[in-house]
Amino acid sequence: MSANTDYYDTLAEDYHLLYRDWEASMEREGLMLRRWFKDRKIVTVLDASCGTGTQAIALAQIGYRVLASDPSANMVKKAQENALAYGVGDRIHFLQAGFLDIARMTNGNLDAIVTKGDAFPHLITDRDIEETLAGFYRLLRIGGTVLIGMLDFEPLLEERPRFMPGRVHDPIANQGERIVVFEVWDWDDGPPRIVTKNKFIVRGESDSYTTKVYPVQCRPLTAEEVQVVLLEAGFVDIEVIHDRSELVMIATKPDPNATAASIASQRLKAMKAEEIGHEGT
Repeated sequence: MSANTDYYDTLAEDYHLLYRDWEASMEREGLMLRRWFKDRKIVTVLDASCGTGTQAIALAQIGYRVLASDPSANMVKKAQENALAYGVGDRIHFLQAGFLDIARMTNGNLDAIVTKGDAFPHLITDRDIEETLAGFYRLLRIGGTVLIGMLDFEPLLEERPRFMPGRVHDPIANQGERIVVFEVWDWDDGPPRIVTKNKFIVRGESDSYTTKVYPVQCRPLTAEEVQVVLLEAGFVDIEVIHDRSELVMIATKPDPNATAASIASQRLKAMKAEEIGHEGT
């Protein structure tokens, strides 16, 4: 993932331009996460792809204890600056680490692990996806929650669009510059299927503009593909939510004893039902 890490290192200072209003997006993320975490007894959360702090800061603001990691040193630095600016610098512990670094940690009793945005689809190979989710499973306490949010690629797979519109930032808010952000996608059938997102940031005024292009690779995963690996890792009670253009999947690490007891109970009920059926014949 070094090429993708370079992408985020380079983009860190301009990352807010990907949002119409980054602060409003952060507030909404906090509200949605609070809603999804309701009644799950969550206190400590790992934001495993914190970026510039969109989710980590929002979680800290509403009272969670937050660990925040990202493979990009510049993203972590920007997130720390943002956390201080929003008064929660002392409520978030930051570290520079990618998914696979986290997955290889052996100690953990976390209540929840969150990854949102484009981060999870940066895992290109089946092996990396499987290792990441198996690692998340180990790091969670029994009853803990994993929440994965990513672009809903499913509606895009047939048409495979090349041009993805972004947004325009007006000069009044950008020191006289007009800034235009959009993407051009290059599809590769693989296997595995991969999309290179070429992010364009065009900025300037009057008739003088400059353009920067930031390419980054991702795997356009579907909900079904992620659910299969979640189940193989041991997670249960998978909930799939469509939130605007984002696909959100929430799953739980079960109590092995409770799971075994549940299976035994189901088998006992089936046996009793079978006995009753025989008695009636």
